[in-house]
Amino acid sequence: MFHWLERNPFFFAVGVFLVIAYAGVVTILPDFMESARPVTGTKPYTVLELAGRQVYIKDSCNACHSQLIRPFKSETDRYGMYSLSGEYAYDRPFLWGSKRTGPDLMRVGNYRTSDWHEYHMARPTDVVPGSIMPAYKHMFKNVADVDTAYAEALTVKKVFNAPYDQPDMPKLGTHEEAKKAVMEEAALIVADMKSQEVKEAFKRGEIKEIVALIAYLNSLK
Repeated sequence: MFHWLERNPFFFAVGVFLVIAYAGVVTILPDFMESARPVTGTKPYTVLELAGRQVYIKDSCNACHSQLIRPFKSETDRYGMYSLSGEYAYDRPFLWGSKRTGPDLMRVGNYRTSDWHEYHMARPTDVVPGSIMPAYKHMFKNVADVDTAYAEALTVKKVFNAPYDQPDMPKLGTHEEAKKAVMEEAALIVADMKSQEVKEAFKRGEIKEIVALIAYLNSLK
């Protein structure tokens, strides 16, 4: 057989290619699958964080901000540890982005606070002089869509096996249990905010979009 292959260069080349391809798959695929597993400490988003993520997408924040820190010193010096594939295990859809009109937000939860986000979203040029980011004052008036966020969490749990309700993971439970958890999580953010409009709305049981967005941004670490 081997003598026959040696006398037929084309089939010999095909054979070599198949052997190398098989070896590559056997060597690379297991490592790739392992690196795609959730990084230790990575958790699925809470319902409030998902509501904020929906606001982030709806208002096209991902058009100007990436969430992908590349393994270059210039990036890690500015934004922190480079991104790992397993950190996106529960992201649907991915918000990596490729354009940075504004800074990368992959680790923004490590160095910005709730009150900073509040002031920045309302008056961006007061916080960053010369910024071209528009003010998002409508977020202080619009009510976050918690029901749709809960439905999304259920989908991620059932379709993608997100480990909700497991030890050290966000609790999902029933719709009523989720709403209670959302109010408790939102209360901590509202307590750090200055907006009386947001505070009064929360007393009425309303969670404004800005609260949900801050919850999402705070989760990016």
